[in-house]
Amino acid sequence: QVQLVESGGGLVQPGGSLRLSCAASGIRFSINTMGWYRQAPGKQRELVAIFISGGSTNYADSVKGRFTISRDNAKNTVYLRMNSLKPEDTAVYYCNVAGYDLLRNYWGQGTQVTVSS
Repeated sequence: QVQLVESGGGLVQPGGSLRLSCAASGIRFSINTMGWYRQAPGKQRELVAIFISGGSTNYADSVKGRFTISRDNAKNTVYLRMNSLKPEDTAVYYCNVAGYDLLRNYWGQGTQVTVSS
């Protein structure tokens, strides 16, 4: 059974930083993409940053230069370092892992990030 457990969210002032973690377990399939999405109130869930099979990364334009995705394969953990946070980064952040077929698509429970003074 695939489990994705996020941590590291919280309340931070504009300009501050946070690091999110996603600990994965139970993955028994080839991974196509793995990374982070977010959903703000009243908005659709959107891609933030992901690893793509082969090692490349993809970032949303709105976070390029501020957010960095990384991973520790030994710990089966993916991280999202978020710097220069803005109020518009406020959202629930979800970890996702997807295989090469539509059935293999898993989400974590989400972690709240609130950027406010």
